[in-house]
Parts: sequence; C-alpha cells; structure tokens
Amino acid sequence: MAPAKLSGFCKQGNDWLYNARLPSDITIIVNGVKFHLHKFPLMSKCGKIACMLEEIQSIHDRTFTTKLEEFPGGSDTFLFAAKFCYGIQVEFTARNIITVYCAADYLEMTDEYGEDNLLLKAESFFHKNVLHNWKDCVLALQSCESCMPRAEKLHILQKCLNAVSTMVCTDPSLFGWPMMMYGSLQSPGGSILWNGINTGAKIRSAESDWWFEDISYFSVGLFERLIKTMEARGIRSEYLAGAVMYYARKYLPGLGRWQSRPSSKARTVASFSLTPAAVDQRDLLENIEKLLPKKKGKSFCRFLLGLLRVASILGVNQTCLDSLERRIGMQLELASLDGLLIPSFSNSDTLYDTDCVERIIHHFMSSESGLTLFSPPSLDLLSSPSFDPLRKVARLIDNYLAEVASDVNLKPGKIRSFAEVLPDSSRTLHDGLYRALDIYFKAHPWLSDREKEVLCNIIDYGKLSIDACAHASQNKRLPLRVVLQVLFFEQLHLRTALAGCLNVVEAESAPTGQGIAPMEIAGNVTATGETSQRIVQRDGWVTIVRENQVLKVDMERMRSRVGELEDEVSKIKREMKKVKKSRSSLSSPCIVAGKFGCKPLSKSSDSQTDVVGSTGPTPRPSVEQPHSSHHSRHRKSLSLFRDLTHGS
Repeated sequence: MAPAKLSGFCKQGNDWLYNARLPSDITIIVNGVKFHLHKFPLMSKCGKIACMLEEIQSIHDRTFTTKLEEFPGGSDTFLFAAKFCYGIQVEFTARNIITVYCAADYLEMTDEYGEDNLLLKAESFFHKNVLHNWKDCVLALQSCESCMPRAEKLHILQKCLNAVSTMVCTDPSLFGWPMMMYGSLQSPGGSILWNGINTGAKIRSAESDWWFEDISYFSVGLFERLIKTMEARGIRSEYLAGAVMYYARKYLPGLGRWQSRPSSKARTVASFSLTPAAVDQRDLLENIEKLLPKKKGKSFCRFLLGLLRVASILGVNQTCLDSLERRIGMQLELASLDGLLIPSFSNSDTLYDTDCVERIIHHFMSSESGLTLFSPPSLDLLSSPSFDPLRKVARLIDNYLAEVASDVNLKPGKIRSFAEVLPDSSRTLHDGLYRALDIYFKAHPWLSDREKEVLCNIIDYGKLSIDACAHASQNKRLPLRVVLQVLFFEQLHLRTALAGCLNVVEAESAPTGQGIAPMEIAGNVTATGETSQRIVQRDGWVTIVRENQVLKVDMERMRSRVGELEDEVSKIKREMKKVKKSRSSLSSPCIVAGKFGCKPLSKSSDSQTDVVGSTGPTPRPSVEQPHSSHHSRHRKSLSLFRDLTHGS
C-alpha cells in the first residue's frame, strides 16, 4: 500500500513517518498512534521531550520510545506540533487554536527552547484574532472539549466565555465586520450590502435572540459555564431564560408539542457549520432546571410545565421533580389548563397525574411567592397583574376538575380534596364546581345517592348563579335532597332579583319634586342584595326596566303554578285525614310516605339537614326520587306542603 504524503509526513497504517534520508531515532505514541521522528528537531523546540531525552543515557546508541498520556487534542494536534518542529508551515484557525495552545503548553514549547516558538504564536493569534470575533469565539469554544482541564488552567476558556458574554450585550453589526447575518453582508452601520453596494436597508439587530442558535451547539457542561458567566456579568434574566429554553427545546424533542416552535428564519450571525452536541437527555434536563432563573412569566410557566412532563417520562431524580413542582406552584396563577393536564406515566390507573397537580396546588398555598415578573420586552406576562391570583387559581382548578372528571378511575376522594385545598374565599361562584360534579356523575353512573350527597357538600348552594340553579333543579343526576336545597336557594335568588328591580321601578316612578338623588337610589338597590346591585351596574337603568317587564310575566305564570300546587296540597291534606282515621294503615309513617312516593330522611349524624324544612317546629321527611313523569310536580308539592304546614 502506497503511503499518503502530506508536507513531508506520510502515514502507513496507523503510523506517521517523516520523509527524510536519516532513519527515525525516536518514537512517540499519542492515543495509540505512533510517530516515527527524529530527536534533534523535537529537542530544539519541545522542552518536555528534551528533558526526557536528557534523562536517558547513551541517547545516540539506540532508538527512544515514549508515550504521551492525556495529550491535549489527541494525535491530530501532536502532528500539528511536529510539523512546526520540522519547520513546515502550519495554519492557525479558530477550530484548532485552543488545542494547539494547550499542546504547546504541554510540550513546553516556549521561547526558552526556540525563538518565536509555538506557544507564543498561538497566544498571539488567540488574543488578536479570536477574542474579537464572534464566529471564531464560538468555534474555539466548541473545539475545546478535548482539552478542557488544561484550557481552564491556562485561563483561555474563561477568556473566551467572557468575550462571548460581552458580544452578546453588543450590537452584532459592530463586531466581526464584514460578516454574514441572515444571509447578507453587513456594513459597520448595520446596512445590508449587495455586491459591495450599500442598499440602505437596515437589519433587525435589536433582536435579543440572535445568539441563541450559535451557543446551542455547545455541550451541556460548556453551555452551563457560559450561562453562569453571562449571569455573573449582569445579562438580563429574560435573555438567559430564552437561551436556556431554546437549548432545551433543541435537545428535548418532547417539548416540541407543548412549546411554540422556534422561528424559521436563520438566527446565526455567521454562516459557519457547527456540529450538534451529543447530550444525555436526563442529565440535560437536570442541569437545565438549575440554570433557569427564579422569575415568573406566562410563557415561562408553560415551559416549566413542559419540562415537568418530559421529566416524568425520562425518570429524572426526585430532587429535580420537586424543584419543578415548587417553581410551578409559585406561579400557578399564570398556568394554563392544557399545561396542567400531565399524563400519568406511573402505575396509576388514572389517565392524568392528579397527584402531581395536587402537590403543585399545595406549593401554591404554602409558598410566599417572592418571584418577580420578567421585564416587558421578553416573555409573555400576565395580562392583568392586579387580578387576584387566588381566584384565578380557583377558576383554573375548577376547569381542571371538569377535564379530569370524565376519567372512570378517578376516585371521589380526589375530587373532594381538589375542591377543599383552596379556601372558600377563593370562589365567588361555585358554578365551576357544580359543572365538574355534573360531569363526574355522568361518567360514574354507579355512584349511590349517599356518595353523591357527600360530594355535593363541597358546593355552597348560595354561591350558585341563577342559571346554575335552574340547571341543577332539572338535573336528574343529582340526589333529590340536593335538588330541594337548590330550589330553595333559587327562590332566594329570584326574590332578591325581583325586590331589587321593583325598588328600581319605584324609584323611577317617584315624582321629581321629591329630589331623590341617583346615589340614594343606588344605595337602596345595594341594600336589597348583591344580585340586584350586579344587575344595576351591568345593564343600566333601561335594561332593568325591560327585565322588570319580563319578570312581571314570569310572576303571573308563577302565581298560576302556585294555585295549581295549592290545590294538590289540599288534596294531600284531605287524603291524610282519611288515612289518620284508618289506624291499621297508620301504624308507621313510612307507609304514608310510600303512598305519596316519599320516604323519611335517615337520622344518621352525617346526613345533610333539609334547608327548606329547617325552620319548622318538627323535622319533616324528605322526598325520595319519584317517577320521572311526576318528578317536577312532587318536588314543588313538597316545598309548598312544608310552607303551608308551617303556616297552619
């Protein structure tokens, strides 16, 4: 096999030889590659090899073989140094400068062993050419992985990191000119050049994310060093968070579905090719979590939820999971519903990881959030910062319960714990809880009335809106006891609304000579209840008058319905008198109740007290679920029956 020649050097198999008439008298092994060279060219330039040869006696009598352990840059870098020793012209580039610098230091190629030696030349090129150019700095940093410890010792790694951090804060059109950016050459003023002609078009150099793509090619360790250097130099936290998020999305494909995709335009300042780093995803995620700043923002919270989802898949350590859950809990008011729907990747039977979300809520309740929002130019912020976070979280949790309620494996206790983890003051309305329970009852038709009543205890019927009360009063999935209580509060809502509207109409119809001020009228409306006040403030005076007319029509209909129900109650009373005369059929109250489709309430300690009959002198039996054809009639009959019995 013919040897391959290159600048006086040729390679035979795995060995390198120098084409000279003299035979080789020294063999140096670097990473398993043998270099058959000559002593005197190496001794004249390399202090390390000269010292080794001086220790060997009779160096002229035999061939010397040595092995260089942990040589910076490997065999390719040693070949570069060997060429320099033989006087062959070498070329310094951004890709090899750090490894050559470290190799020259390893071989002690200082001026003591030769004028204008390799170490001095490498140092001069590094400071004059590399540190002032973004492209060269990035390439030099990416190529220093093989000699990181020595580069750290020589402080050249930190110098590169400092240079990159400085240029990140600088207008990219001010360094590395002429340069390629977004595919066009730039002038010092930032104008785009076409064939050397200034077009006058300005680049968008004010963008803060132009450097994200370039540094995303670094290894995890080097990227972490760079972010920490930038943080120490005072670079804004939203820029650092953006760079970390960009890096994570690139190497964690699981984030792509839940995060907004990076812009399709090229972000690199220079058109140079880089090789993506080989990273371990689990190690990457654990390091990414440590690099994220302690800030909060809407997009940032969504990113944290995506990280938590991927962390559950990769099985990262518990410390990382706890930290992510705590971070999300401290800004839960900024979370979105789809972000909280984390699939369950454990052995749990439930579709979603409700235990994780419950821990996040506990972190929200127990932590005193000291996080500050990102600055306005960066990540999306909360649309209304003055909005009460507790109420927003309550609304979010109610929507979350409505989403997970259809899971047939979800236990009733989990629904109850979610509803009770937040204080009562967090919900002005309980419509969200009612909606979640209705979905849960529909997906779990096998639940008994007793189990449904226990779950319905989480609802404050006084905080249900009129629409929710109207829906619940006709909901066949609810237990009858619950429906009766809803009907009672529905009547209260209607009475309050009617009273408020009637007061408004009376105030409008009052003579102008009485001097009733609008503020006094508003005060009277407020005294009638919170519901009437909402109507006044929301719709205005004209709308109230129209609603009053509609309510009058509804009142007429209600009067006719009440008359029908009174007739039924009279019939029931007459029937009861007949039943009392027959003692054989009155031995037990249950028989009477059964005759009318009712049964007495259970007297267990945890049963819920009937709100409608609570004011009477003696407890009244409740009504069981009647036949579907007479459900509405019997329910209303019972309400009027109690009112009449109390009145009598």
